[in-house]
Amino acid sequence: MKLPTALKHKPVIVVEDYENIDGRNAYDTDTKGLSLGLAQWNDRGKVDISAKVWRYTGEKWSRQSEELPLHRVLDLAILVCRAQLHFREAYRYPKLYDTEQTVLDRIGLQGDAMTVSVCTGNEKIDEDIRLFRDVLTKDDELLSERFATLSRQLKALGY
Repeated sequence: MKLPTALKHKPVIVVEDYENIDGRNAYDTDTKGLSLGLAQWNDRGKVDISAKVWRYTGEKWSRQSEELPLHRVLDLAILVCRAQLHFREAYRYPKLYDTEQTVLDRIGLQGDAMTVSVCTGNEKIDEDIRLFRDVLTKDDELLSERFATLSRQLKALGY
């Protein structure tokens, strides 16, 4: 399906067959494409690029389509990687995390740090963290393929 080009987000690099590879939702998803392009929030004289997830209801392009600045896309990728790393060793804790030290990491970015922690403000964290771990385990093959691909792309870029 061709992504719209007449909307405020202006696609430049696209994946128009994303519905075929959308994780467990492959071939049965309203997420039809991904794009990198000119951000919809651009002001005169200020141009940003963004990533967009395009959703289609079957009749029209959805308002639930999401647009993110590229640094946020990368921050999410960093967060996913750090979560995966935590859960490799989480079995050592009865509650899958250290209840005395809930900060998992501080990742330096732009002169400060992104603090990654277990959300103990979630009143059902003990149940939810187990469900989260179970999904990571169930989706291991799906995620591992993407981690390996991301690793290859980063190495190709010299990282």
